[in-house]
Amino acid sequence: MRLHNLRPRHGSRHRVKRLGCGESSGHGKTSGKGHKGQKARSGGSIRLGFEGGQMPLIRRLPKRGFNNAAFHKHYAIVNLDDLNAFKAGTVVNEQLLRESNLVRGHFAGIKILGGGELKHGLTVEADKVSASARGKIEKAGGSIALRDERTSPATAWHDNGGLASQEAPAAPKRRSTSKPARAKSAKKKTPRESQLPGA
Repeated sequence: MRLHNLRPRHGSRHRVKRLGCGESSGHGKTSGKGHKGQKARSGGSIRLGFEGGQMPLIRRLPKRGFNNAAFHKHYAIVNLDDLNAFKAGTVVNEQLLRESNLVRGHFAGIKILGGGELKHGLTVEADKVSASARGKIEKAGGSIALRDERTSPATAWHDNGGLASQEAPAAPKRRSTSKPARAKSAKKKTPRESQLPGA
């Protein structure tokens, strides 16, 4: 075998596909792109997974695995307009709302929103209350009782009308392990005797 006898392996190299170089090239006129259509245009392409408008495979298959939607908390929403059906001074809780068909089904808690106006004072027991609903209930002479026992200091402040503030306990003072610095003794430095000859 000589250097001038070396040839590429059979099938590793093939003839270049000539596009748009006339009918004699075998790929003239439409250059292998067919007639018209989106994919025949310059720059025209279809995104991956698109199936012409029908439901794509990725959406037809069931989804499995971890999903944060399982931990989402759903709250039953009650507006102030709905609470006008109760008499003044009534304690509105979850049991009363269920009996009145204002809430139904399974939920993590009840949230009161400020839609509408409250005509008389009520005692509302809920898990969450919006700021506008809180103001309207207190303005009508009612009160709010949050069912969550683990209330933050800010929530307790609002519930008590800002009268009883909860102060965080002061942290205990730590002993300093470093030794106290000694006071430097003020010693008078004696001037050095001059070492000049004949002194």
